[in-house]
Amino acid sequence: MISSYRTIATTSDGLFKDRGSKFLSFAFPVKSDEEVKEILQQLRKEYHDARHHCYAWKLGVDPAAFRANDDGEPSSSAGKPILNQIEKRGLTDTLVVVVRYFGGTLLGVGGLINAYRTAAEAALKNNRVVRKKIQCSYHLEFGYPDMNTVMGLVKEMELDMVYQAFGLNCSMTVRVDIERETLLLSRLQLIETCRYSKAADDL
Repeated sequence: MISSYRTIATTSDGLFKDRGSKFLSFAFPVKSDEEVKEILQQLRKEYHDARHHCYAWKLGVDPAAFRANDDGEPSSSAGKPILNQIEKRGLTDTLVVVVRYFGGTLLGVGGLINAYRTAAEAALKNNRVVRKKIQCSYHLEFGYPDMNTVMGLVKEMELDMVYQAFGLNCSMTVRVDIERETLLLSRLQLIETCRYSKAADDL
């Protein structure tokens, strides 16, 4: 079972120039397709006078969760070289965008492949690779008398608490490393009033 993945720590940028064309590159850690769309929209607005906004991204641990876009450049001359730089480093949850300002001289397919590859590489080299553990989410509901027991379990297993509501009936959403999921479920079964279900996003 895959329990961790490699991604980038923060945002970064790079630059490559060839025969008058400028290739501005940007790398972003991302968690969803919606986040990718927001970043692309922001870059298109900021660099509205650029000729092309080519990009590639990879999300999660599903091998099929990736996208490469040439944005009007010849087929596979931009998005694929960018994606190759992400895959070469074994990264996921990563978006790389390369913005091109045309310099008046055609570079040819080979020149474009080199330019987009080198620009993407520059942005990723200016970043730091980190390893993160894969997690899943559970929604818990339990009676107030069991609150101390549940809170003790949260502390003991170092669970990430993303939501909580305490009253006569308490509820909570926690995230757990996937390699400790079975242990968490076995412990929750021992708490008399506790009912739990896997969060919808993780089903």
